Amino acid sequence: MPMHDWTRVDPNDYHTFHLYWLTHLSQALNKNRLPDGYYAMADHTTPPYVPDVVTLASDGAPDPDDTSEGGVAVAPRTKISATEHGRRLKLAGRRRIAIKHIRDRQIVAVIEIVSPSNKAKKAEFSDLVGKSVQALRQGIHVLLVDPFPPMRRDPNGIHAAVWKELTGKKAVNADKPLTLASYVARGEDMYSSFVEPLAVGDTLPEMPLFITPGRHVLAPLEESYCTAWDGFPLPIRKLLESR
Repeated sequence: MPMHDWTRVDPNDYHTFHLYWLTHLSQALNKNRLPDGYYAMADHTTPPYVPDVVTLASDGAPDPDDTSEGGVAVAPRTKISATEHGRRLKLAGRRRIAIKHIRDRQIVAVIEIVSPSNKAKKAEFSDLVGKSVQALRQGIHVLLVDPFPPMRRDPNGIHAAVWKELTGKKAVNADKPLTLASYVARGEDMYSSFVEPLAVGDTLPEMPLFITPGRHVLAPLEESYCTAWDGFPLPIRKLLESR
């Protein structure tokens, strides 16, 4: 199914789809994607609360490069990739899907699907970027999905804004306006990004969702998008499908 132009409908209409998509993406990950010991759940934090993150490789926790529990240990294929040192700045709260390990329910990864409200005002946009940067600096991997084109606050796209805040470096310019970006917290203030630029009308690819620095699973974005779309109100679907 092609990615729709969500700027054509009211933000509240997209908000409903956003909830559907988060739900079905979590269900798909729990059903047949995440290896034993990991699970996906809705998660909501607000500043200044920040959950503690304990390194999973210590005290008998899973080895970051161990693939015995499933997942893919090779570098994922995306159009744009980079690895850089990051800048240390203040933390912020976040709202997302959280991937947790059964041991102490530790958060190992988060998925953030962007909404129009995230770009509406300076404070909201700063919080959106801060959510991703905060997680990565805590050693939590991030998958960022932005189905909206660049706006005044992110003229070069959301990935460029996150990468600049995280590393102080400019990102490679994308050739399409929408963004799928997977980030890896490699430790010692080192980060990698794997980016798939996207356009309205494109089919959503499966994106790497890292659960350790050396292991990822493929997030079923297209599958969960289609399931969410099937349950979306028909009158709004017609608005998005009309020429």
